[in-house]
Amino acid sequence: MGSTTPMVSVKDVRHDWYVVDATNQVLGRLATRIAWVLGGKHRAGFVPYLDTGDFVIVTNADKVRLTGRKLDEKLYRRHTGYPGGLREVRAREVQVRHPERMIEDAVKGMLPKSRLGRKQIRKLKVYRGATHPHDAQKPKPLGTGVRRAARRTTEAN
Repeated sequence: MGSTTPMVSVKDVRHDWYVVDATNQVLGRLATRIAWVLGGKHRAGFVPYLDTGDFVIVTNADKVRLTGRKLDEKLYRRHTGYPGGLREVRAREVQVRHPERMIEDAVKGMLPKSRLGRKQIRKLKVYRGATHPHDAQKPKPLGTGVRRAARRTTEAN
């Protein structure tokens, strides 16, 4: 009975930096991968009550892709706080004006709705262009984690 599961504490956690290029990536699939890393679920020492996640830098947010007719049909809603103050904006307009918000909103919806989730979303840095001011942190490229099935070639006789 001497062996126990090692527990992760706050002093054991170190946060790495990752960079991902959003060019031609589907928004939901990209956001899922980012939320996984922000939440720390990619680590062996994941515990649900500590912030074990890493920082993620997203570049080229204006080149993210939506599938189907979502550019014209997806609505982003917000409320001004005044009576009748519900504002709706189509995804196409958001992509032109504030492409960073598309990725931030998608990732935020995948994180916990608590103090921990608010702490994790602060580690997401999204930029419209290809450059970012975090070179000093030496970010590593984040793999998309997408495995494509090998195409089968069938020969017609």
